Amino acid sequence: MGMNGVFVSFTAAWFLLVCHGPYVRPDVFEKFDLEAVHVDVDLDRAFHRVNERFLSVAIDASLVAEEKFMYLLASPKLKTLSSALSPGFLRFGGTKQDFMEFNPYSYHQHRRNSHRYLGDMCKRLELPPALEESLRKEWTLQALLLQQEERKGKYRKVRFTEYAVDLLYSFANCTGLDLIFGLNALLRTSANSWNSQNAQMLLDYCESRQYNMSWELGNEPNSYQKKAGVQVDGYQLGQDFVHLRRILSESKLYQFSGLYGPDVSQPRDHRRDLLEGFLENAAEAINACTWHHYYVNGRDTSLEDFLDPDVLDTLATKTYEVLETVAAASPRKRVWLGETSSAYGGGALGLSDTFAAGFMWLDKLGLGAKLGLDVVIRQVLIGSGTYHLVDDNLDPLPDYWLSVLYKRLVGPEVLRASVLSALKPRRRLRMYCHCTNKKSTSYKRGAVTLFALNLGKSTAEISLPAYLANSTAEAFVLQAPEPGEQGLLSRSVKLNGVVLKMVDERTLPELRGVHHHAGVPLSLPGFSFAFYVMTEAQASAC
Repeated sequence: MGMNGVFVSFTAAWFLLVCHGPYVRPDVFEKFDLEAVHVDVDLDRAFHRVNERFLSVAIDASLVAEEKFMYLLASPKLKTLSSALSPGFLRFGGTKQDFMEFNPYSYHQHRRNSHRYLGDMCKRLELPPALEESLRKEWTLQALLLQQEERKGKYRKVRFTEYAVDLLYSFANCTGLDLIFGLNALLRTSANSWNSQNAQMLLDYCESRQYNMSWELGNEPNSYQKKAGVQVDGYQLGQDFVHLRRILSESKLYQFSGLYGPDVSQPRDHRRDLLEGFLENAAEAINACTWHHYYVNGRDTSLEDFLDPDVLDTLATKTYEVLETVAAASPRKRVWLGETSSAYGGGALGLSDTFAAGFMWLDKLGLGAKLGLDVVIRQVLIGSGTYHLVDDNLDPLPDYWLSVLYKRLVGPEVLRASVLSALKPRRRLRMYCHCTNKKSTSYKRGAVTLFALNLGKSTAEISLPAYLANSTAEAFVLQAPEPGEQGLLSRSVKLNGVVLKMVDERTLPELRGVHHHAGVPLSLPGFSFAFYVMTEAQASAC
């Protein structure tokens, strides 16, 4: 192999963790023989480049079920946390979006005063501490009620005003995120086509305020029959999007704005037929094709699932199906994971908001970019359920810190990596490689970032070849705050041995790497994940 490839040798003892539901059973490990795993990375060229907003986030539309909770978006603490995830898209959508209607208090007055608040919006819309504390306490109960509604599958209609829109746009604008607003597609005419009247009123209001944003129409149309007794086929869904694109094209502000869809669930039987029919009619109307992915059902999953390589590999199967479908109908159309997390049904209680969830999240980021997805939108930044990045007290959870490190260290250029092994146990170490992010770091040009997750119990030692062994590195190792299963189920995380937490409500801690001396093998502890910035890789692709 030439000097422009990276040859990384891993030697580790692999163990198989066996669990039973609902979450954990006592540790039972089956020992494998020592295995040497070789990773070859092509440093000459990037084989794929993702959107610079690849890691993006969502706010669940359930937040507006009672409009007062939208004021949580004016929290200085939440704004501080969200700003660290910029650049990125902010999707406002989900199941509740198809039960929302815009009902402004003073629509015509706002049209006459279109620029009144734009100048000082970030300062004006800031939540006082006492009100924030009161809303946080009330939100805990509200989240339980929303979860009950989700389980029953009966959704009440919600009306929102211009104040909710102002708060949402202010939040996105003040944190450097690009807003995507999900419109209600279940407003139908007698002919079962989309009724755009309410959306038109919302668009007019947003344009009067000069709110620069993108749009979606509907959420998981494959489930309309189950949710609302409405059947929409691919042809009609496509016509609805063509209708929306026509409306946008007539707007001075939105004629070139993004339109994304159809936000169908992962392909299976009629869902794939729905996607095919949609693309045949509306591929030109959308900027990217969106679909949703979750690994497991949050109501009957286990810790074992979160650590199972076979479960992680299901993402590749579903992604290939979607990419093939889109390529057949519209070659070169970009594909997004428009909504995704660990477990559907609001997440897995005691798992989706813990350290263990990071294995699914980091692998999805690595594998998704490698497969060719352009954007991955995490469900959710804040909202009901247990798969959020920020909890009901607005404190960051382990996946939040993982996301911030990914944002800072991983660039959009994806390098081709292949893992070779003579043995075939279930692979417990997974690695990906990108150019290091040039915009948010001061590392030398040509630096690369290796990131890996170790699903096994034992430490993996990573030996680099001579031409990389002489290079220094920065290591960012994330571990549970304590060993054993209880550590994996913790809602905290350690970076290089230090538990991460905010300094105060407006300040994040320094996320420092550990200097790694040249010539010393890298080391990845069991049940951990890490980023290694190879500062002197001199990759021509980077």
